[in-house]
Order: sequence, then structure tokens, then C-alpha cells
Amino acid sequence: MVEQAEPTAHRPSLARASGTMAVATIVSRITGLGAKVLLVGVLGLGMVNDSYTVANTLPTVINELLLGGVLTSVAVPLLVRAQQESHRNGESYAQWLITTGGVLMAAAMLVSVASAPLLTNLYLGSNSRANTELTTAFAYLLLPAILFYGLSALLSAVLNARHVFGPPAWAPVVNNLVVIATTGVFALLPGTISLDPVRMGQPKLLVLGIGTALGIVAQSLVVAVALRRVGFRFRWRWGWDRNLGEFAALAGWVVLYTGISQTGMIVTTRVSAQGTEGSVATFTYAWLLSQVPYGVLGVSLLTALMPRISRAATEHDSANFVADLSLGTRMSAVLLLPISALMLVAGGSLGVAFFSLGNNGVAAADRLGATIGVCAAGIVPFAITMLQLRAFYAMKDARTPTVINVVMVGVRATLCYLFLATADPRDLVVGVALAMSLSFVVGALLGQVWLRARVGGMRSGRIGVSLLRAVVVTALACGVALAADAVLSGVFAAVGVVAGAWLRLAVDGLLILLISFGGLLLARAPELDPVRAVLRRRFARR
Repeated sequence: MVEQAEPTAHRPSLARASGTMAVATIVSRITGLGAKVLLVGVLGLGMVNDSYTVANTLPTVINELLLGGVLTSVAVPLLVRAQQESHRNGESYAQWLITTGGVLMAAAMLVSVASAPLLTNLYLGSNSRANTELTTAFAYLLLPAILFYGLSALLSAVLNARHVFGPPAWAPVVNNLVVIATTGVFALLPGTISLDPVRMGQPKLLVLGIGTALGIVAQSLVVAVALRRVGFRFRWRWGWDRNLGEFAALAGWVVLYTGISQTGMIVTTRVSAQGTEGSVATFTYAWLLSQVPYGVLGVSLLTALMPRISRAATEHDSANFVADLSLGTRMSAVLLLPISALMLVAGGSLGVAFFSLGNNGVAAADRLGATIGVCAAGIVPFAITMLQLRAFYAMKDARTPTVINVVMVGVRATLCYLFLATADPRDLVVGVALAMSLSFVVGALLGQVWLRARVGGMRSGRIGVSLLRAVVVTALACGVALAADAVLSGVFAAVGVVAGAWLRLAVDGLLILLISFGGLLLARAPELDPVRAVLRRRFARR
């Protein structure tokens, strides 16, 4: 790469693009949280939820293995490059991508539905506390969603390559609303879901399974309408050219990367399933909820940065490549660390406040909260690892991320089986969450070292200063919050368990976020310059 930077006037506004997605993603995460709270309320955190959770994971796993990882990692850079060559070339490449990917996902859907019992046994193993028959019954209803997961990802990739970020970010909201409506219908139906295989065709199971799948269908339709509105017209396109050969070469490594990741997921699911009943659902919900801050801030930032990083790599613009990568790393740490710390400190309160309703008890909710806190400790390294992954792919290097992933999954699996051998079954799910978080710490460190070796200076000193500043300010905020918790412990106990959890969560949230971000603003953290500019303008008007 040459070191001279190209003019950046043509580059889309990072703040505008990420801001548009952030608003949509906040709504998506709020509605998603609502859907999960309702599901836990009607299903509890026991065997039925374990079975539903595993079955609901299977379509996403297969989509990621066959297509999702390839699209998010390889397709956008190559779509950008094809469009830079000519509009016609970009259009035909997108049509080929949708044609090939759609056929692949349709075939995968048919094979997966036929293989539902085998997939269930693969993920649960022989020592699971989940119900294999019920999981398989759910899988038959949910696996057809594979096709629509794939179509949604395909069409979103084409939109993102055209710098259209809003509709793909809003589409999951529709999915969440469908799931919320499904949960309401489920709750109104009389009876319960049976664990007897003979009675598994009853309405409650059908409503929950089919309704969840319809949410994905609705999500893909939203993206399809948006793509048509930007002028894209789909035509079946077959054949091969230079761009497609390059795609295949990179995609092979990405498929291997995704396969390794899913091996790690099988390990975490199997180990979790050997804990107490509900451990699989507890870990899955904890991991998904801990990802809410990353989904709101990290994904928006990453999606907006990816076309810029891809363009810099294509133009051999080392200065802008390193600048954007450094900016993404620093902003990920500064924006996510305070929220991660809040979830770690207030995880127990978070679990009890949101998940001790309906068919769920306070003890199970508290365990879920503790697991959320441990998962949240890995948010920052996870975000940095995902950014590094896209940077390697932008440089057409899909091999290095795969090697790093082998190390991460090896660390994760080793720790999981270590906890399985030594931990109490009630605490096993927390151990699995810790293994997940620590594996991303290893991945982020390896990625930084490897990128430095590839492109030279990565502005590591500046990243280190930003991270240290955020850690010091956030640690101070957590100390103040813990002191306040100790002073107010009598008040929390007097108002009751659930109300006390809400009150503690409000106190911790206010103190940690206010002190952390306020301290970073006072310390003039450059990552918060846009926030300072907005505040300055508002005070100037007054």
C-alpha cells in the first residue's frame, strides 16, 4: 500500500450513515428485548424454552454457514468494486449474487428440513437436559426460514453497497413486531405445550413455530421493497466472470471461518445443555441481550465504515485505511466500554427487573442477569474483532481471520470443557459465558498484532491512550455506583425484590453512564468530538 492519502470529499458521511442506522437499531433492539421478555414470560427459563431456543438457532446457524458470513464479509467489498468499474457491472454482479445465493439457500432449506432430527441431535448431544423430540418439532416449523434469512441478507448487502443503510436496519423491527404478536396469540390460547411426542401437533406449538418463521418472511419483504424503490430490477443471471472467480476464492475461506465458528457454537450449546434446565435458553438470551449495545452502536459504525475501508483498500490508500480502522477501534472502545461496565455491575438487577415475570422465578432471572454481565465483559473485544475481520477481508485476505478464529474457538472450547469438569451445574452457564468473552479478548489482541505486521503502523499508541482513558473514567464511575448501591441497600430491600432491582438498575445506569460519558467529554476524548460539537451548538443558540 502507498502511504499518500487520497482526497476524502467523495466519501460518504460516517456520522450521517451511522446515525441513521443507530436510530433504527435502537428501535429494533427495544422491540427485540420486548419480544424476548414476553417469550421468557410465557415459556419460562426451562425445558420448553431450551427446546425452542435451540430450534430457533438452527436457521441462523445454517444461513451463516452457507451465506451470511460470506455476504457480510466478502460481498460488500466486491459489490463496491464492481460498481466502481461501472454501474452496469455492479448491477449484473448483484443479480448474479441474488440468483446464486437464492438457489443455494432454497436447496439448503429443503435438505435441512429433511435432516431436522440429525441437526437437533448434533446440537444437543446425548446428555442434554432439553427435550430432543420437542426441539425437533420446533425445528420442522422454523427451518423453512433459512430461505428468507438468506434473501434478507442478500438484498441488504446490495443496499449497503449502494450506501442505503436505513431499510435493512428497520427490517428487523417488523420481525420483532410479528414475534410479539405471535407471543400474544400464544398466551391467549388455552393449554400448554406438551412434551409428549404424540401431542406435538397442538395449536400452541404451531402458533409459536409458524409465527416466529413468519417474522423472518416479513423482514425479507421489507428489504425487497426497499431495493426495488432504489431502482434495482432483478433478473435471473447465470455464468461466470473475473469478479465471480475472486468472490469464490474469498468465499471458500469465509465458509471455513463460519464453519469453525459454528463448531464453537455447538460446543457452547452442548456444554450449556448439561447444566440445569433452562441453561441453553439462559446463555442464548444473555448473549443476545449483551449484544444490544454492539447492535446499536458497533454494527452501525461497522456498516458505515465498511464501504470506506473497502474503497481505501481497493485504491491502495494506506493512510485512509489505517485512519478509518483506528477510528473504528477507538470509537468501539470508548462508546461500548461504559455500557459494558453497566451490564457487568448491574447484570443481576437487569435480569430480575426484566425477566422475573410470568412463568419465570427470581432465582432463574438472577442467574440470567449474572450471565448477561459476564457476556457483556466481552462486548468491546468482540466489536474490535469484528472490525479487524472486515479489514482483512477488504484487503482480500480471508485466510488470516480463519487462522485467528481457530485460536479463538480452541480457547473457548478448552475453557468450556474445563468449566464442565469443575463448575457446579448451576454455575456452568456463567462459565460458558466467561469462555466466550475471554476468547474474543484473545482474538482482538491477535488481530491487532497481525494487522500491524501487514500494514505497518496501526496507531496502536493512540488506541492505547483512548482505551486507558475510557477504562480509568469507567472504573471511577463503577466505583461510585457500587458505593451508592451499598448506601441504598436498605431502600432496595424495603421496596421488594423486583422493585428494588428496577431502582438499583436506575441508580447504577444513571451514575455509570453519566459519570463515564461526562468524564470522557471533560477529558476531551477526541472520539466524542461530534457530541461536543452538538452540545456547543445547542448552548450557543441559548
